[in-house]
Amino acid sequence: MNKRGYIARAAIAGVIVLLVTTVLSAAQDAQRPLTVTPKTHAGMRQHPAMKPAKSLAKAQMKKSSTFALAAEAPAEKKEHRLILQVNSNDPAAMNLALNNAMNVAEYYKETGEKVKIEVVTFGPGLHMLRDDTSPVKARIETMSLSNPEISFKACGNTQANMHKAENKDIPIIREAEVVKSGVIRIMELEEQGWSYVKP
Repeated sequence: MNKRGYIARAAIAGVIVLLVTTVLSAAQDAQRPLTVTPKTHAGMRQHPAMKPAKSLAKAQMKKSSTFALAAEAPAEKKEHRLILQVNSNDPAAMNLALNNAMNVAEYYKETGEKVKIEVVTFGPGLHMLRDDTSPVKARIETMSLSNPEISFKACGNTQANMHKAENKDIPIIREAEVVKSGVIRIMELEEQGWSYVKP
């Protein structure tokens, strides 16, 4: 092949590539919506990669407003959760647990924050929630009326053991709920992030 033939073929290949590129570009432009700005001539298309400065500024302002609103929105207050353990048949220890529960409840009422307090009894401490032996039964009844955030749990294992030892039913005050195991209840609440205090 002589030099002229080689140049002619290269020129034809170049023209073909140029035509194919132009056709593909036109096909892509046909699929995009036509955007015309007021200052652009009506017959001229705007290149898709070039958005009007006004639209970009508008989008930026909208994004900034969204972030500003998010920053201004008050953060949801965390709920505080406290376990108080009672495992001794000591009226002083029982009253101390009730004092602690009331102090914590009052503190968070004043600050406007939520709190849950659970008094868990097991072993000899179950007497605190026994209907027939509790030295603080009347106080718990009064507290429960005005402090729904304070709850009481009685150990079912201890109740069953007392039933065997005393050969009679072990009644629990109506303000308390019986759980399978007081110790396991405390463990599970701690695993959920509750704070633990033994007065």
